[in-house]
Amino acid sequence: MSLRSQLFLLQLLIVLVIVLVAGSVAVRMQEQQIRDAYQSRMVGVARSIAQLPSIIDAFDDEDPSAVIQPIAELTTQATGVTYVVVTDDVGIRYSHPNPAMIGQMVSTDPSVPLSGETYIGTQTGTLGESWRVKVPIWSDEGTVIGTASVGTLESTLAADLQEDLPVLLGWLVLAALAGTAGSIWISRLIWRRIYRLEPEEIAALLETRDAMIHGIGEGVVAVDERGRIAVLNDEAKRLLDVGDEVRGRPAADVLDPSLAGMFGAAGDTDETVLVGERVLLARSSDAVVDSRRVGAVLILRDRTELHQLLLDLDGARDVTQALRSQAHEFANKMHVISGLLELGQTSQAVDFISRSGHGGSVVSGELSPGITDPDAASLLMAKSTICAEKGITLIVDAASTFHPDSTTDPVTVLGNLIDNATEAIGSNGTIHVLLTSDADGCCVVVSDDGPGIPDELRERIFSSGFSTKESPSTGSRGFGLALVERVARRRCGSVAVGQSVLGGAQVTVHLAPAQAPAAQAPGLSGTLSK
Repeated sequence: MSLRSQLFLLQLLIVLVIVLVAGSVAVRMQEQQIRDAYQSRMVGVARSIAQLPSIIDAFDDEDPSAVIQPIAELTTQATGVTYVVVTDDVGIRYSHPNPAMIGQMVSTDPSVPLSGETYIGTQTGTLGESWRVKVPIWSDEGTVIGTASVGTLESTLAADLQEDLPVLLGWLVLAALAGTAGSIWISRLIWRRIYRLEPEEIAALLETRDAMIHGIGEGVVAVDERGRIAVLNDEAKRLLDVGDEVRGRPAADVLDPSLAGMFGAAGDTDETVLVGERVLLARSSDAVVDSRRVGAVLILRDRTELHQLLLDLDGARDVTQALRSQAHEFANKMHVISGLLELGQTSQAVDFISRSGHGGSVVSGELSPGITDPDAASLLMAKSTICAEKGITLIVDAASTFHPDSTTDPVTVLGNLIDNATEAIGSNGTIHVLLTSDADGCCVVVSDDGPGIPDELRERIFSSGFSTKESPSTGSRGFGLALVERVARRRCGSVAVGQSVLGGAQVTVHLAPAQAPAAQAPGLSGTLSK
């Protein structure tokens, strides 16, 4: 059976049950209203008979029924009740619809009205089952001298109810028809809203969608029109380091501000953002259904390794250029020595060689004997060559004592700080590096003689994408110091920015030992020194 038919039958069943229940309640209420109306009438008639002076005075006559019977018959005809029966204080009838019953004992118990109380209920008498009211008749002295009983046959009540039933049933039929029509309309509406699909087809589409979304190699984050996260695939969880618990929460409370802000500004180009310590390419677009915007979708691509490879490639190119220049310089020197030897100027050739020194080595001498970490030593050798090519002097403090670290975090911090200082100086400057490590962690201090960092920018420089360069290349700058800050925060460390003795900027980074729990890392907003 199709979903449309199931919905219709289910709603029809609900409508019929409600109509039947409502009809039963309505019939019951109508019956009660009829009974209450007769009861009010009978109570009024019985009390009127009991208080009528001619009835009370007739009890002293030799033949009370001669006065009471005509009054009872007239009252019965005038009020529409079935009977009016008057008895004495022992239950002997003085009136009855059947005159042959006058003078006989009543067939039902008269004790309640003879005790001075009013009786209302259904009893079976000589005329059949009837709804009756019995009240006491009081003498002028205040004693009960008889009873007045007024009743209506139950068959009369049932006949009155049957007269009202056609109208009531007509309204119930109309309600059932209206409910049926509404059920048909609702089932068709729901059927159209779900694109005329059956539950099995909807389940298959949902499974296919989930398989496709979670199988995509790119991160997908979708928010609804209220800005709450609706869809999050496995790659997005990995890139953003979040779990399923973020579904339904506002994106601004969960995602990095640089990402959350992209949902409101869809674009056709990728933007490079730093999320945690990952470099991501992000692109946002509106989610549109039937020409109506229902949310936004953010596509994330991991470019951390590519970004690092590009940085390494730039460094390799700089080293290659430096080696090429030094090779050219070395060839020129060899030509001079060759010429001097051909001219027989041996002493001048020896003097030229002694004046040339090492000539062709990449790095002149050992940078610092205290640096035993091979990664840090290699990085400093490469940076020293690059700086020399640009006319910058890279000085490694002789007091540096840096031992191998279990992670590459110190090298990441050192490389980014030297690159930042190199860009700040431009050319013909000096960079001073101090590396220390002990049981409490390690410290990286990089100073330069450049223009320095203004006080108002010393906190902003650690924001992702912020750069003081006049024309930064899109996506290539503004991440170095931000990455340094996040590495220090993960390592429970601190970052301080100040002025160096060389006149430029000095950045000091402390990193706790690698085994320190990252969950205890304090925020760095209060550690940035002015």
